[in-house]
Amino acid sequence: MSEKIDNNQADLQSQEQERNELYPIFLKLHNLSVLIVGGGNVGLEKLSFLLKSSPNAKVEVVAPTFIPELVSLAEAHPGVKLTGKKFKKKMLKKRHMVIACTNDLKVNRRVYTLSRKRYLICNIADTPDLCDYYLGGIVTKGNVKIAISTNGKSPTTAKRLREFFEEVIPEDINEMVQNLNEYRKTLKGDFEDKVQKMNEITASLKNK
Repeated sequence: MSEKIDNNQADLQSQEQERNELYPIFLKLHNLSVLIVGGGNVGLEKLSFLLKSSPNAKVEVVAPTFIPELVSLAEAHPGVKLTGKKFKKKMLKKRHMVIACTNDLKVNRRVYTLSRKRYLICNIADTPDLCDYYLGGIVTKGNVKIAISTNGKSPTTAKRLREFFEEVIPEDINEMVQNLNEYRKTLKGDFEDKVQKMNEITASLKNK
């Protein structure tokens, strides 16, 4: 009994010490080249996710066949190109990031291995060990964007948090951002002075 309690305590301590070490960045996908390997439902999901946040993203989707929904989505976005062929190593040339989401794990692993050799960041769908990055939950209100990650542990939690923030963040927050940006342009002095003045004018927001 004592050994079981000790093990439970050790598990709790391990969970408390565990932390999300992912580094969040916001990519300008219209300036980058993205390759998605897979034309099925998961490929549609990945492409939809990218385009929802970055409608002008430059993406090429490679697969022998594509489901009709993916074709329709691509036709609505000029930056998306569909290539009806099997994946080839040469398709990784001049890429910045790669997503593989075929129903063949062997193909997905090959995409990952070849991408790593070219120092490309790669995401293999539903395979955390073969992911250099995750596609987390995203909340967008005008110029304000919040990215949510559960370190690949619980997409459902990320979804619920996204829904929460979408509800509590006011729609007119973009107006506040625009106004603060205009005010910042009028400030004089060095960087430290500007930061101090911006802190003063936004202090009331924190108190509320």
